[in-house]
Amino acid sequence: MTNLPPPPDGMPEVNPSGVPGMSPVGQPPAVPPPGSPPPIIPAAAPPTGPPAAAPAVTPAGAAPAVAPAQPQAGSSSFVNDVRTEVGKVVVGQQGVLAGFLAALLADGHVLLEGVPGVAKTLLVKTVASTLSIDMARIQFTPDLMPSDITGQLMYEQATSEFVFREGPIFTNLLLADEINRTPPKTQAALLEVMEERQATVAGVPRKLPSPFMVIATQNPVEYDGTYPLPEAQLDRFLAKLYVGYPERDAEQEVLARHHRGLNLHEVSSNGVQAIATAEDLERARAEVRSMQVDDSILSYITELIRATRTSPVVDLGVSPRGGVALLGLSKAWAWMAGRTFVTPDDVKMIAKPGLRHRLQVQPEAELEGVTPDIVLDGLLESVPVPR
Repeated sequence: MTNLPPPPDGMPEVNPSGVPGMSPVGQPPAVPPPGSPPPIIPAAAPPTGPPAAAPAVTPAGAAPAVAPAQPQAGSSSFVNDVRTEVGKVVVGQQGVLAGFLAALLADGHVLLEGVPGVAKTLLVKTVASTLSIDMARIQFTPDLMPSDITGQLMYEQATSEFVFREGPIFTNLLLADEINRTPPKTQAALLEVMEERQATVAGVPRKLPSPFMVIATQNPVEYDGTYPLPEAQLDRFLAKLYVGYPERDAEQEVLARHHRGLNLHEVSSNGVQAIATAEDLERARAEVRSMQVDDSILSYITELIRATRTSPVVDLGVSPRGGVALLGLSKAWAWMAGRTFVTPDDVKMIAKPGLRHRLQVQPEAELEGVTPDIVLDGLLESVPVPR
């Protein structure tokens, strides 16, 4: 697995599973059971052009040889304030929250994968409360129709006219709960919504409010009666985050808070306050878009993306859209760390959440325990890092 240097002061630890503090749920182990063949270690494509400098080797547990960045005004306080308010209701899950905020700042959508009862919905509701923006939830079921999502024309007898009734997508944060439980026809209703930020009903395109973000959830251990998301829709998500079980102390704190009367149905009753508005979020996004990115970073992301397409265990590599997504997430991660520029470490720290759902591993490799995260670990070790 890749040894990633810890983030700058004030940011949570990052482990090899992706965003800091996250543990993969329902993911095959990196080491196959006894008696099975060893996992295939993917090889990266040979770099093109002049050879890049070899990455510095950092011993496990040692501090990185990177000087601390100077904080950017407003970035650290924004992140810390959101984490403080969310922490009044949600215990733990700091890594998921960090990845969630990075995707929000990068103006993208998130796919949350985790078993029921690990605070996926509660996290989204609380973040919406801290940012003073609207949130809607859709419980996806096998009989859900596209018009139930986008809205439809209704006949008004009083005026003898058809009037458009908005669906739940006309909000700021849309929680698509158990998105893989609805048929592809209904899932496809989100394609235009996620990419174009509009919904076309009866031939009329209707703009969605800004900001707009889809947070979809799916259960990784229950597949009966589900419809796996097609590659085209998976590619619309900026990041895929694993929501695991909390640590022991955090789980005990959950019980203690419920014993003291924690109200999960009314988040504001737990002291959660709005610390920013939609306008503040847009200003933060503008700062993220203006982050400095050196040509060497662009070259590093390009080589990493192209290496996924030549790996011997990958059937489908990452598309150019995936490279753009990784760039946006890296800029957001650097902004959250209080810097005005992107480093290779930012790319490494956010690479797996940004790319794991865009890779399709060969079936033979999957039988041997190879997962997209394992493939990305190998590529992050083999693709030369710029200095």
